[in-house]
Amino acid sequence: MSYPRENASPASASPLAGITVIDLGQYIAGPGATMALAELGATVIKIEPLTGDQARHVGRYGEAMVRAYNRGKRSIALDLKSESGREIAWRLIAQCDVVVQNLRPGAVDKLGLGPAQVRARHPRVIYLSISGFGGGGPSSERSGYDIAAQAESGLMFVTGEADRPPQKVGVPIVDAAAADLGAQAILAALYGRECSGVGETLEVSLLETALHLQAATWCDYLGGGPEPTRIGHGQPHNAPAAEVVATLDGHIVLSAYAEDHWKRFCRAVGREALVHDPRFCSNAQRVAHRAELRQVLDECLSAYTSEAAVALLSQHQIVAGAVRRYRDVLTNADVIASGILVEAASDDGGGYRALGLPYRLGDGRRPAPAAAPACGADGAELLAGLGYSPDEVAALREAGVVA
Repeated sequence: MSYPRENASPASASPLAGITVIDLGQYIAGPGATMALAELGATVIKIEPLTGDQARHVGRYGEAMVRAYNRGKRSIALDLKSESGREIAWRLIAQCDVVVQNLRPGAVDKLGLGPAQVRARHPRVIYLSISGFGGGGPSSERSGYDIAAQAESGLMFVTGEADRPPQKVGVPIVDAAAADLGAQAILAALYGRECSGVGETLEVSLLETALHLQAATWCDYLGGGPEPTRIGHGQPHNAPAAEVVATLDGHIVLSAYAEDHWKRFCRAVGREALVHDPRFCSNAQRVAHRAELRQVLDECLSAYTSEAAVALLSQHQIVAGAVRRYRDVLTNADVIASGILVEAASDDGGGYRALGLPYRLGDGRRPAPAAAPACGADGAELLAGLGYSPDEVAALREAGVVA
């Protein structure tokens, strides 16, 4: 059963129209997965505790999480520890296609709303759980956040400068990637259900996601390569590759390690003699003399602004990019032209700018779901849709079952 919003996206951009999703998630990974489905046209009903998603209570960045990962959803706040609250949840689940949760290990099972319990009653339901460390190992009961997965997957060990402590990636990239992989798994299961008529139990862990993000590095190591370590910028086996180079007004990053690219770089900066310099005449030599190479790169580009350096190298088909502050990203012509910045409108006339889908479907405009709902904002309407009378809704509120 679907609960359409007035500002739903056009049908051409809504391949999941008619699909209903129950979101039991908190913070980023679970809500991010369901919001991806909302952007594709699904109706997403967020079941929150009476006090709301925990992200609503962890300061400014938590508020940003709510805005970023809950657009286009409807919210109902329930006391799932009460029998009446669970009954409402079961009625919602009976009308849904997908359930997503990333609560602490064991929490949904204790509530009687775990994947085995739900799918025993509703075999067509697709149930996704996102956990820190997966369900099969000794850490299955551990709470897992993005930062723990970064640490235990090796990602932090290879991030940072060689002579400094390990560093996390600057954003919760594992949480965000788990959200996307979770949505991918759900889409695959929805397609499979079209053939089998039966749903699926799905699991994504932050640890496996963090490993997945390092696939090439792990394949090199598993194939007998040296254990990777921190080197700051650059790549361990290629040069110049992902090198950060100072410019007149900032920094750029560039890669020109293929021999033809290196020759083009030398021509572009008017230093063709470097092609035959024994320190730089092959990738292996450039790797061996990386310190001298970086000094040469600085000499070649320090008189250019970042924009001029990128323009020059791009003319010669050299991969390069200006290192931009957030404020500069907003004025970047390519970002503006992409249309990824969307306006999330709210019923009260407010709203905020946010990031839309990172891809397009056809030639239509990128979907722009409504702003994230307030906690429990749609409770009365959803309860009415389930057959509860106004008096029953009032009684549920009085009893503290519904916020």
